[in-house]
Amino acid sequence: MTAAYTVMLFALGASTGVVGAMLGLGGGVFLVPLLTLALGVPIRAAVAASLVCVIATASASATVNLNRGLVNLRLGLVLEVATSVGGLAGGLVAARLSTHQLFLIFALVMTAMGLVMMRRSGQRNVIADATLDPGLLGGRLREGETIYVYHVRRLGVGLGSSLAAGGISGLLGLGGGIIKVPVLNSFCGVPIRVAAATSTFMIGVTAAASAMIYFSRGDMLLPLTAAVALGALPGSLLGARLSGRVEARSLKILMACVLLAVGARMGWEGLWR
Repeated sequence: MTAAYTVMLFALGASTGVVGAMLGLGGGVFLVPLLTLALGVPIRAAVAASLVCVIATASASATVNLNRGLVNLRLGLVLEVATSVGGLAGGLVAARLSTHQLFLIFALVMTAMGLVMMRRSGQRNVIADATLDPGLLGGRLREGETIYVYHVRRLGVGLGSSLAAGGISGLLGLGGGIIKVPVLNSFCGVPIRVAAATSTFMIGVTAAASAMIYFSRGDMLLPLTAAVALGALPGSLLGARLSGRVEARSLKILMACVLLAVGARMGWEGLWR
């Protein structure tokens, strides 16, 4: 790789790390399309690079989110069991699918999650009464001077979505946040900031399980992967800090718009490439 190409990959990793950490998606939702569509990287190599980038994003931003009290550790550990199993399965299944099928699956997942987030962008999952008991898996969230309480509902839906998220992570290099954040926020009663922070905390483990499979198959281009991962580290730190300054509804609308736009572009590639 030339020096200019390496710098471009570093900048690409940094920019996707910023937005990925803000939304709890890990950056793969942006990195895979950019590598494949703009730079012509084979999709399996792009997925492998994205998984390592997701690990870097999760490692860097988790410390910021933990210090701010946004990560729900109990909920994350419960959901991570299902996600890791799905991640291993997704990495194995990916070898049996064609490039067109991977593009189309990517597009369908993006579009579905974008529509869910747009439809429920005005929903609030918090109660402004700090004396309430949040329950075993619920928690408290501070916004300004106000402390809110939230309860976790439909744990079965959360577990099922985590299993699917792990599979999508292994197939597409997304880290699973693309499924978990919309489902936790829209169906399980978790505030968007907590859902994003908890997802970011979890996705590193999920991505690591899948990344080893891609590495063992020889799909990982090490110089490319190293460049984008090194860029993702400072980018994700910045994104985690910026997320606290953006209104919750704006975060949801931003996520929905990004998902729909990327889904449409990848669907076009899957049908006509």
